[in-house]
Amino acid sequence: MTFSGERSILLLCLRQMDVYRDKAGESLAGAASEFANGRYNNCANRCYYSCFQAAVYALHVAGIVPSGRRAVWGHDQLQSTFARELIQRRKAYPSSLRDVLPRLYLVREAADYKRELVSEVQAGRALQRTRAFLQVIQG
Repeated sequence: MTFSGERSILLLCLRQMDVYRDKAGESLAGAASEFANGRYNNCANRCYYSCFQAAVYALHVAGIVPSGRRAVWGHDQLQSTFARELIQRRKAYPSSLRDVLPRLYLVREAADYKRELVSEVQAGRALQRTRAFLQVIQG
């Protein structure tokens, strides 16, 4: 492969990583908008997916890709791999981020699948956690 070909592949990989970073920011903006408009269930959903997308970005930057035939991240696999590889082993991120994804996942499950409603307080806390998570991941 030529230098030009290697450079093209590298640029393509970088753009693919940026997509997840951009999606995370867009999901955070959506969560903030939903919170401001009193749609707390949807805010909780967007908070979780914002952090999920940021974690995909962080793992990709670290050179960690999902295993399996489909090569996509499942919720459990992403949460455990992020905590184990990037927090525990590599110490790339602070331990305070360890429980963000699992906590937001539970709030999102309540918002999406349970008969209970996410409260303003729960949504506000989810939004705070999400902002903090993205600030650390995106530097």
